[in-house]
Amino acid sequence: MATRSVTDQSFQTDVLGSEKPVLVDFWAEWCGPCRMIAPALEEIAGDIGDKVEIVKLNIDENPDTPGKYGVRGIPTMLLFKGGQPVAQKVGAAPRSNIQQWLEGELAGQA
Repeated sequence: MATRSVTDQSFQTDVLGSEKPVLVDFWAEWCGPCRMIAPALEEIAGDIGDKVEIVKLNIDENPDTPGKYGVRGIPTMLLFKGGQPVAQKVGAAPRSNIQQWLEGELAGQA
């Protein structure tokens, strides 16, 4: 399962209304660290896409949602469960760190 894009308009349905946990990657085209972690997020989506959906939200094209959730720097990853943000990770990290953090948060949220 690959990552997919969401927008301010689709956020309510795609993220808040999702049956399973959703990791939202807040990013922008000009952000080097965002581009660095993109392949890692694709791989993680392939590995554990049955447990969590991974989506990307471009902050330049969708300014409302980042403001609503207090996103100040990118990349920021917010994990939502049951329509609520339950965990946050800011900054780029190696794939293993991101996956370990995400799996730990998912295990804690079960």
